[in-house]
Amino acid sequence: MFSLRELRQIEENRVQEETEAVRTAEQQRSQAREAAERAVREAEEARVRAERDALLQIETARENAEREARMRVESAEAAERQRQQAALEQHRLQQEMELRRAEVAKKRPTWMLAVMGFALVAAAGMIWFAIQSRAESAEAEKKKEEAELIAKQAVKDAEEAQQKVERLAADLSDLDKKVSAAVDSVVSAQNDADRANATAKLKALQKDKYEMEQRIAEAKAIAARKERLKGAKISAECKANPLAKGCM
Repeated sequence: MFSLRELRQIEENRVQEETEAVRTAEQQRSQAREAAERAVREAEEARVRAERDALLQIETARENAEREARMRVESAEAAERQRQQAALEQHRLQQEMELRRAEVAKKRPTWMLAVMGFALVAAAGMIWFAIQSRAESAEAEKKKEEAELIAKQAVKDAEEAQQKVERLAADLSDLDKKVSAAVDSVVSAQNDADRANATAKLKALQKDKYEMEQRIAEAKAIAARKERLKGAKISAECKANPLAKGCM
């Protein structure tokens, strides 16, 4: 059993705990209220500060835009002034040049006019000579190229003609063999019919041989002519100037 003193002590402890709990709760409510008020105050200050910053930015942007516009106007005005000044200066220089030309024309002696006329005539002559020389040079180059092409074609024709002669000579050799065989056939014929056939074949081969020899003679003549053309030399003077005397 608890004694009276113990019970009294328990009651005092309970009352003290309740009092402490009430005090703690009150402190917490007070702190919460202060925190809420502080948050409201800080939010209001932040709103005011944001509005002030926004107004400042707007004002700064407006001032920058006005300054840029003013600078563009001033730059355009300066450019226009420079253009007008340059135009006036150019007009003044033109007038001065005209006055100087007029003064020089009044003071220019007759011999100077004659010299200028002679110089103009000489310049025209030199221009005509240059044009004529260029035309002759182009014509000479063209003649040179044509001569080289003719020489190359002559070499090619000579080679082809020689090859044709060699082919005909080979054909003639084969024909000689056939003629010899035909002669042997005539000699070895056993009866009149075989002998007549062999003789007719021999005559045909002899005719072919004669025509072949004629073609070979013509081919040799052509080859010789092509060879002479191939061997024709172009002198150094004609190579340098195909329009020279004896080169055309």
